[in-house]
Amino acid sequence: MSEIILTIEGVNPVDLFGEKNAKLNLLKQAFPDVTFTSRGHNLKISGQKKDTQKAKSKVEMMVKMLKQKHELTKHAIKDLLSGTNPMDTKLSSAGTDNVIVYGRGGKAIKAKTRNQKKMVDLSKKNDILFTIGPAGTGKTYTAVALAVKALKSRLVKKIILTRPAVEAGESLGFLPGDLKDKVDPYLRPLYDALDDMLPVEKLNYFMTNRVIEVAPLAFMRGRTLDNAFIILDEAQNCTTTQIKMFLTRLGPSAQCIITGDLSQVDLPGHQRSGLRRALDLLSDIDGVGKLFLTAEDVVRHRLVKEIIKKYSEDAELRKAARIAAKEEQE
Repeated sequence: MSEIILTIEGVNPVDLFGEKNAKLNLLKQAFPDVTFTSRGHNLKISGQKKDTQKAKSKVEMMVKMLKQKHELTKHAIKDLLSGTNPMDTKLSSAGTDNVIVYGRGGKAIKAKTRNQKKMVDLSKKNDILFTIGPAGTGKTYTAVALAVKALKSRLVKKIILTRPAVEAGESLGFLPGDLKDKVDPYLRPLYDALDDMLPVEKLNYFMTNRVIEVAPLAFMRGRTLDNAFIILDEAQNCTTTQIKMFLTRLGPSAQCIITGDLSQVDLPGHQRSGLRRALDLLSDIDGVGKLFLTAEDVVRHRLVKEIIKKYSEDAELRKAARIAAKEEQE
C-alpha cells in the first residue's frame, strides 16, 4: 500500500473538488481502487503505488487547469480522466498571448484588435482609463474581462459596474422606489458580458454577496469605492456633475475604466456631455489614460463597420454644411 499527502496550493479546494466533493467523486469513480480523503488544503491518496501515482498526476493536472483557466468544469475533468487533456488544445496552443481571461466553459476572452490590445496595456499603467469609441468596438466587453481578471487574480476584492440611467429619468437627488426595475434593461449589456465570463453558480454567488455589483450611477453617491475594479459605461450620458461625483468616489486601491461613445449622447435638452469635459480636463494627469477606438475595431457583424463609417461621413458633411451656412450669414 502507498499513501500520498498532496497539499493543494494556489487554488480554493472547493473550486477544485466541487461542492460536497462533486468533482472529487469523479476521481473516485475513475480510480475505484484508490481512497481519496480531503481535509482542508490536504488530499490523502491511498492505494497501490502505481494507482496512487496516476491519481496524483491527474489531481496535479486539475490544479494546473484551475490556476490557468480560473474554472474547472466536470466536463473538463471527464476529458482529463478519459485521456484527453484540454490543456493541450486550449492552453498550450499558439495564439494565447492576447487572452485576457478564460470565461465560462474555458472560453478564451481575447483582445481581438490592435486598439483592444492597447486598452489592455493601458489598463496596467493607469488607475483611470477613458476608452472612447463607437458601438461594437468591444470597449465594454473588454473592460468587463479586465475586471473579471483582476478579481480572479485577487488584485481587487470586488467589481462595480455602473451606467447612468438617462432613459429611466435618473437624478442624483431623487431616486424613485422602482428605479432598479426601470434601469435593469439598460444594465443588460453588463450582465451579458458577465454571463460569458463566469459560471452561473459563481456569478450568482458573487452577485448575492455583493462581490460583483451592477447598479445605476446614482447609487454611487456618498460611497467610497476601494479595493474595487469599477467600470462606468455609457459615460457620454453623464453630466459634468455626475462624472465628478463618480470620480471622487475612488478609494486608494481602486481601478477604473470609463467607456463611452461621444456620437450617441442622449442627454435631454442642450446639456453637454460630462465625458467630453472630463477628457479635456483630466487626460494630462499622471495615472489617467485615454484611448480612442474606431470603426476598424468593430467586432460585430461585418456590416456594422460600414454602417458606422457611413454615419460618420454623414455627420462630417452636416457639420461642414452648418459651418458654411454660418459663414455665409456673417
